[in-house]
Amino acid sequence: MIDFQHRQGSHCESTAAASLLAHHGWPLSEAMCFGLASGLSFSYLPFVKIYGMPLVAYRALPGRIIARLRRRLKLPLRMQQFTDSTAGQVRLDALLAQGQPVGLQACIYWLPYIPENLRFHFNAHNLIIYGQQGDSYAVSDSVLEGTHRIARDDLQRARFVRGKLAPKGRLFYFSQDVAAQDIRGQIGPAIKQVAREMLQPALPWIGVKGIRFLGKQLGQLDAGLPTRETTRLLLHIVRMQEVIGTGGAGFRFLYAAFLQESAQLLQSEPLAHKAIALTEIGDAWRQFAVELARMAKGREPLSPRLLQATAEALAARETEFFRSLSALRTQLPGG
Repeated sequence: MIDFQHRQGSHCESTAAASLLAHHGWPLSEAMCFGLASGLSFSYLPFVKIYGMPLVAYRALPGRIIARLRRRLKLPLRMQQFTDSTAGQVRLDALLAQGQPVGLQACIYWLPYIPENLRFHFNAHNLIIYGQQGDSYAVSDSVLEGTHRIARDDLQRARFVRGKLAPKGRLFYFSQDVAAQDIRGQIGPAIKQVAREMLQPALPWIGVKGIRFLGKQLGQLDAGLPTRETTRLLLHIVRMQEVIGTGGAGFRFLYAAFLQESAQLLQSEPLAHKAIALTEIGDAWRQFAVELARMAKGREPLSPRLLQATAEALAARETEFFRSLSALRTQLPGG
């Protein structure tokens, strides 16, 4: 069994990256991994369906956090996918035999150690396998407090499930240990990328334009008692914001933690103020989720105009925030 330290975190992908990095000699926080990977985003894609509902995402697309972190810090991180499930299993076993903890993408619904009330069909969940005994594997999953075991057949099913964001047996691992780096010069470029994607997206469904587009769509709902389809849509938005990914408040709190940690590292009081400002925006996102949930459950009348106004107000606040953050990053090392 590999001597591996389990970590519980806010988000599976950034926690998996931080846990593997720490195992290989560089204990970087989850928030710093998320921030350096420019993980924060917003997307509302009505033509891409998840559970029959439009895709709403508050973070970079699955897989990009690890890929961007690897590129930004030039990490010796290897990633593989497989068209053949047997080949994927053989590769996992070989890496474990070499003493490598291995990150995997899997469908959370088919992981039997996950409590039933937390399971849903999401194919981009990340976990770490750090040991094997016969047909049983040791699992470190950031969703849970402790470690667990999973049978080979169950793991194979979760790794090679089909559908949107199919994992295709995706695995990732470090090919060698990593020395800690001076990351102060990487904070500015990471902030620049997030600000550009939020303020100047290539498509109208992304960034602050995407938030306004979501508001416009909500504003076109019929007022009064919500239909079953409207209820599903409102609760779907809440779920994608506050449950899936578990970043909370659309990952704004996690990114604020990155800004706070960066402020301490760079001795930057203005950056610390930005962390507080983003936390306040996160609170506003959470209030938006409360509005959506109360209207969906009939605890207050459905008001499309109010929902649109709230979304537009969030877009305005994020526009102002990222403009000022972008201006500030030019004063940071590497910015």
